[in-house]
Amino acid sequence: MTEVERLALDYLPVIIFVVIGAVISCLFVIGNVLLAPSKPDPEKNSAYECGFPAFDDARMKFDVRFYLVAILFIIFDLEVAFLFPWAISLGEIGVVGFWSMVVFLGVLTVGFVYEWRRGALEWE
Repeated sequence: MTEVERLALDYLPVIIFVVIGAVISCLFVIGNVLLAPSKPDPEKNSAYECGFPAFDDARMKFDVRFYLVAILFIIFDLEVAFLFPWAISLGEIGVVGFWSMVVFLGVLTVGFVYEWRRGALEWE
């Protein structure tokens, strides 16, 4: 068996997986186009969770709270992203790693409570 044939056999499961995934994805998209009801009305075509019309003057003013909510989401989403590797390696990093993460979570919790008290999460 040559080196190229051996390499092709090593990658065969990956190629099969990609092909099956692509076929299933295409079937789902085609099935959705063929079977799903499509009756758009003005409510479905309206702006979705942005608070202002999607197609308007680019220089219009809008509330800065959109940015504040987005930044808060990113901050606390990153907190969760740091928890996964920490939880997996907790047995190896020991007590110091545990307490450093507790301090990290404490600082983020204090920041969250501060933003909550300041009304950053209120939408009026």
